[in-house]
Amino acid sequence: MVQSSKITGYLASLMIVTLIAVASNQIEKVPIVKYYGIEFVVWAVLAGIIVGNIGLPQALKASFKSELFIKVGLVLLGASVNFTTLMAVGFRGLLQAVVIVSAVLLFALILGLRLGLDKKLSAVLATGVSVCGVSAAIAAAGAVLAKKEHLTYVVTMVVAFAVPLMFIQPLIARLLQLPDAVAGAWIGGNIDTTAVVVAAGSLYSPEALKVASVVKMSQNALIGLVAFMLSLYYALYVERHEGLSGTDAPKRPSPMMIWERFPKFVLGFILVSILSTLGFIAGSHLASVDAARKWAFAMAFASTRLSFNLKELRILGGKPLLVFLLATIFNLLLAYGVAWLFFGNLLHLQ
Repeated sequence: MVQSSKITGYLASLMIVTLIAVASNQIEKVPIVKYYGIEFVVWAVLAGIIVGNIGLPQALKASFKSELFIKVGLVLLGASVNFTTLMAVGFRGLLQAVVIVSAVLLFALILGLRLGLDKKLSAVLATGVSVCGVSAAIAAAGAVLAKKEHLTYVVTMVVAFAVPLMFIQPLIARLLQLPDAVAGAWIGGNIDTTAVVVAAGSLYSPEALKVASVVKMSQNALIGLVAFMLSLYYALYVERHEGLSGTDAPKRPSPMMIWERFPKFVLGFILVSILSTLGFIAGSHLASVDAARKWAFAMAFASTRLSFNLKELRILGGKPLLVFLLATIFNLLLAYGVAWLFFGNLLHLQ
């Protein structure tokens, strides 16, 4: 009976997401909408927010598989990226990821502790705002054994900040007339959620989308390392100084844990990119893959917003919100400078 209920929930959620994706793609084709360049991602997000906050049952919201759709879309996106280009962007993206994640993580962590936040809440918040949003926050919460409400705080803030940035950052980038690669690197280095990064990149240009996706994937790849380091730090220093032991002390991360945290869709992205570079995906096949990628993204954007409840904003406390806001501003400014440094050819990196 329980299994049957789950299957029914999955089918119902798939039908809702599919209908929103179809509607979003049709709206995009309306002449006036097409004239102003308002793409399907905007309509998928808006429709998802509206439908998700008109009384959908919580059990149905739990059935949405936004992570699955976005991972499928990102893997398929690899078909449009030449492997040589991927390696060049990936190298610069990895350098940018290390700089930004390290700086923003330390900034948010130190600021949170200075303002008196719980140590574990500070760790989850700092990881979420510096690495890649929800996935990183979940990994950090597991690494330091944070409370459920800590994770709820951070996840709510990630979503609340990411949605406005999805529209605002591409607009600012366009006003500043940033090169596509710089705009993509700036978007990928600042916005926390992968799905929203892809949406924001799509709103700017196809080239910005590619760079933003690779930059964000470079940050995603650091999830395992950050979780490992946090777990060691809290196990060997914080918990020891607080006098916790036994079942209260966090378990030390194993190589298997790091592998579980690693975003495996990155491997699929690289594999599809290799196949495309070698000519196995070309012509009409490439067009079909690109169409499938667009549908996957539309369903991802819709389901991400469908599972977001605006009422959850009420649980936010003042200090965590302030830390997240200041860390986001710091990230925004730092990512802008680093994007120009690595993707504006200031260092002549190829």
